[in-house]
Amino acid sequence: MDARAGPAAGPAAAAGQDYDASPYLPSRGGLAGLRRAAADCRGCPLFQDATQTVFGKGPASARLMLVGEQPGDQEDLRGEPFVGPAGQLLRRALDEAGLGDEDAYVTNAVKHFKFTEAPRGKRRIHKAPSLREMTACRPWLAAELRLVDPDILVVLGGTAGRALLGSSFRVGERRGILLPMPAPQGAGAGTGHGQLLATVHPSAVLRAGDRESAFAGLVADLSVAATALE
Repeated sequence: MDARAGPAAGPAAAAGQDYDASPYLPSRGGLAGLRRAAADCRGCPLFQDATQTVFGKGPASARLMLVGEQPGDQEDLRGEPFVGPAGQLLRRALDEAGLGDEDAYVTNAVKHFKFTEAPRGKRRIHKAPSLREMTACRPWLAAELRLVDPDILVVLGGTAGRALLGSSFRVGERRGILLPMPAPQGAGAGTGHGQLLATVHPSAVLRAGDRESAFAGLVADLSVAATALE
């Protein structure tokens, strides 16, 4: 018998119009069970155009967990988080911050790639997920956070921050500061003993006019996490 609670029936649910991933979460199976179930998620309409679900990756025992916004073009094609240009920059920043040896768990607040197509050619342009889409996907993130229960949770950018801390979250107001670990919005009970640190998303560094300074700021923020994990 399938351990997963059955999704609501009907054409509206099949098209993701319920905007709620919670019926697709399995009742058991750990991270591996979550990953298998997420492959069939129809919790919002984003699944229709994306190549595949891009779930989190890393060990359940990870001391460090990083949460970004959503998969990009390369992540959507390969089915893994942070494998595109932003992911490469993030790995370099982690190395420089002294976190290169950490076997981190990496994931995104939204598990499907949202994009618009360029007027000419086949290029797919990233489009930020809406609050409704982010809320629909939140049960996956809450389950990941509960199972990994990291010592340090690094929030990369505003979308991830709002998914965990609510719609009033602003990166600039809290970046680089260790905060008590919250329960994800709508997740119920607290998530554990760890701390949260907010910083910019690596894609913001790639877009920055002064990329060198923006990268140094990201490394400085991640160094706070490295010190906390010593």
